[in-house]
Amino acid sequence: ERLQNQLPSDYALDKVYDQSEFIKQAIEDVKSSAIIGGILAMIILYLFLKDFWPTLIISVSIPLSVIATFNLMYGNDISLNIMSLGGIALAVGLLVDNSIVVLENIDKHKQRGKGLISAAAAATEGTKEVSSAILASTLTTLAVFVPLIFVEGIAGQLFSDQAMTVSFALIASLIVALTVIPALAAKAHREDSFTEQDALEPTPAGRPEGWRKIVFYITWPLRMLVKLVFGIIPMLVTTLLITVWRAISTALSFIFKPLTGLFGLAFNGIEKLYNVSLKAALRTRWLVLGVAVAVTASAFMLIPRLGMELIPRMSQGEFFIEVTLAAGSRVEQTDDLLTRLALYTESLPDVDRTYSLAGTGSLISAAPSQGGDHWGKLNVVLDKQASDADEARVKESLREYLAKQAGVQSKFGYPELFTFAAPIQIELQGYDLALLQRSADSLQQALEGSNRFADVTSSLRVGNPELKINFNHAALARLELDASTAAKLVAAQIGGEVATQYSMRDRKVDILVRTADTQRDQIDDVGQIIINPGAEQPVPLHAVAEVFVSNGPSEITRVGQQRVALLEANLRYGDLAQGVAEAEQIIREIALPPQLRATIAGQSEDMQQSFDSLMLALALAIFMVYLVMASQFESLGHPLLILFAIPMAVAGAIYGLLLTNTNVSVVVFIGLIMLCGIVVNNAIVLIDRINQLREQGQDKHSAIIDAANSRLRPIIMTTLTTILGLLPMAIGFGEGAEVRTPMAITVIFGLLFSTLLTLILLPVIYSLFDRKQFAVSASDTAGGKVYG
Repeated sequence: ERLQNQLPSDYALDKVYDQSEFIKQAIEDVKSSAIIGGILAMIILYLFLKDFWPTLIISVSIPLSVIATFNLMYGNDISLNIMSLGGIALAVGLLVDNSIVVLENIDKHKQRGKGLISAAAAATEGTKEVSSAILASTLTTLAVFVPLIFVEGIAGQLFSDQAMTVSFALIASLIVALTVIPALAAKAHREDSFTEQDALEPTPAGRPEGWRKIVFYITWPLRMLVKLVFGIIPMLVTTLLITVWRAISTALSFIFKPLTGLFGLAFNGIEKLYNVSLKAALRTRWLVLGVAVAVTASAFMLIPRLGMELIPRMSQGEFFIEVTLAAGSRVEQTDDLLTRLALYTESLPDVDRTYSLAGTGSLISAAPSQGGDHWGKLNVVLDKQASDADEARVKESLREYLAKQAGVQSKFGYPELFTFAAPIQIELQGYDLALLQRSADSLQQALEGSNRFADVTSSLRVGNPELKINFNHAALARLELDASTAAKLVAAQIGGEVATQYSMRDRKVDILVRTADTQRDQIDDVGQIIINPGAEQPVPLHAVAEVFVSNGPSEITRVGQQRVALLEANLRYGDLAQGVAEAEQIIREIALPPQLRATIAGQSEDMQQSFDSLMLALALAIFMVYLVMASQFESLGHPLLILFAIPMAVAGAIYGLLLTNTNVSVVVFIGLIMLCGIVVNNAIVLIDRINQLREQGQDKHSAIIDAANSRLRPIIMTTLTTILGLLPMAIGFGEGAEVRTPMAITVIFGLLFSTLLTLILLPVIYSLFDRKQFAVSASDTAGGKVYG
């Protein structure tokens, strides 16, 4: 508006592009995904707990943890962006896990006390009993984010904010579970023995004497006022809120009772089926292990069928076309082409509007290869309802139109949220420019002959016309001249040299002296320049050199001090790995001269660098998780049993990627690293309970069955809350969903698959390979039967 006010009345400003709109909408969509995920997690909690009050207590951990996370983000200078908010949405389902464990254990202590233990004592003892377990469980999840510090490439740049955000959220949820949840649990079940009379009458501590008696009676009204404001009123408000909530929860419980009843019946059936299946699996342990290994191994054998890419492209409903005319073309010609191209584009369906730029002029961002007046750019904005398929059809129509324009090169691209190289980039290295030019042209034609590649361009395009001077060194020697001196003299005559400076206030301006324009406009004029001024016999330039016009390269690119021709191309279809494989095949088929060397670079190079770093991070994450578990169990063997959950989780992720036709990318790798910290938690809970029962005197077989049955409910509850918390991200609605969805799919399928197998396979593996002896009394083990 300020700029509009400064313009003449007949000028109008129209906003044609605002990337902030896309970013704002993407952030709103991430917020919506987090809120919906939290609501779904609360629903599944209610179905299991069948009571709104404990559901509310556990659900409190979500907003409190998120608020604490925002504070930690602010303290660490992390902004609210797509990736950091995506970390919060990713962690929503995990925030309630610790609270579930704490509240369930507090409830068990109250039931054991049978009314003889106070709510506060039950909350204290119940929290203390599981504090080390949930601390270790949280540390295993946090440990997987430590290796991300060492990740290089685009993955390290993109996901550092997300890793920090998830870590902050998990730390906050742990603190909430150990402090707020016990306090709310004690408050909810506390005996209402605190009366108004108790609040008004202070506890006698001896009758005041002397001057203290006077002070006591003088300050009595003030003390009563303080008790009223800070004691009675808050108590009454709290009591009122609790009463109202209990009335609402009772009404809602009555309304949803049929649903919770059906869910309870279904889960009872699952418990019975699981008990039968577990006993059958323990009778056929080697068969179960063999089937699990076969299913897991078959998933890894399917990896070659997965597509690969650096990072999914986020569709912003807009793309652009760069056009390059013949060198030397006037800006009017470029503008005419863009006008005709814009009219054709706006006639296509699914196109909202276009806007263009003809010539680089003083454009700061212009690359040297754009060349000036013969370069132009057309931006195409699609309808909001346009799909990816619609966008592909529009681009293909435009490619066909541009192919009919003689002497016009085109390149399609997208507005950049992240800075990437072209999908396919080939570096052709060599010293001889002519040989580089011929080989680059041959390679460009071969790439254009493949239907997979589009918008193939070369950095060795023909540049602007330029004047070249080839000196005759023998003729110069006869005149006792040298090429360097002659070249400097010609450059000074044409370009000018500083003769003096003109002082203007506090500035000094150079004054250039050169040959008049009328004496250097034509080639013949340049040939008449005297190269030995002051000599008795003047020698013109044409006597010792050949002067002619030639087209030089648009730019000379160097990589590692080597001249390089850069060929770039987009992909019409397929993933990046398939494109790289076909490009390598084309390079082998054209048989480059031995003086040249071709290297595949661009996004494929970034992808390989990121994948190598992420593989190292994945290995370090597994090692960190193992260290945390080894310190918890004080054993080296049990953590190894728990690590069996990781390959099963990876197998589940592979099946999920194949089922949803999702490519492997750095986003998927981050999801796999997260899985390493999440999937072991269920196994930790199960193994820890088995060991507790064996320490109490049970034999291994019965301890496995009892522990598995007792831990089935919390394992399924925490798994479902995590999955449902991620479900909105996996569905992939809204702006920027292309980056969020692959990670959510990876975690959901990996967690689901590993949980199903862990409930059966982990007890089998424990039964087969655990040989640890527990010190128990003879009375505890009397009559016990030992299996395995």
